[in-house]
Amino acid sequence: MKNTKKIISLVLAICMLASLAISASAVNTVDASGGTGTSSVTLSSTADGSLGGDPAATKMSVTVPTVLPIAVGTDGNVSTATDAKIVNNSFGAVKVNSVSIEAAQGWSLAAFGDKATLAHEKVNANKFGFQISLGNGEKKLTDSKNASKQTLLDSSVEGCYMSGVGDTSANSIGIAYDAIVTPVSEAVTNTAIASVLFIIAWDAV
Repeated sequence: MKNTKKIISLVLAICMLASLAISASAVNTVDASGGTGTSSVTLSSTADGSLGGDPAATKMSVTVPTVLPIAVGTDGNVSTATDAKIVNNSFGAVKVNSVSIEAAQGWSLAAFGDKATLAHEKVNANKFGFQISLGNGEKKLTDSKNASKQTLLDSSVEGCYMSGVGDTSANSIGIAYDAIVTPVSEAVTNTAIASVLFIIAWDAV
């Protein structure tokens, strides 16, 4: 009885070790000169990159600015940040799939153009036009069709693509943007007037 228990324990231990070991134990036998043996190459994506690890897809990690600041002078001239960018920290390539903008409560979207186009608007009308370009690509701007929400980019175009983190020359894209704003009767500081939504996706086949 004791021997039986020892044998069972030994078998269980061997099975446990076999489950943890990196295995390539299946073999082809070549039994003649000039014979061939074929080895299949298999791929498993795992959380820690180990054979037998927990299955997991490549992790996406992309940073997008939390704020796109705008400053408007007393003469209506606008300044914007020059260092805004989207950075891909993932191993895989990604793209900006779409961009939309939604006016904050109390504000309205207007057609982007020369600031003079808002000269006829009343002070504190809280209207603004917006323009954006990704990676030196085509400029996308608001129009006068919808005052609350507009889609600026509905599919990826040149300038929207980023390589994986290993390629530091192409794993980020700059965000160039501009705006026109109606006059304000009182000074404002860091007032939220809109939110820009970037949809990020894998650049997959």
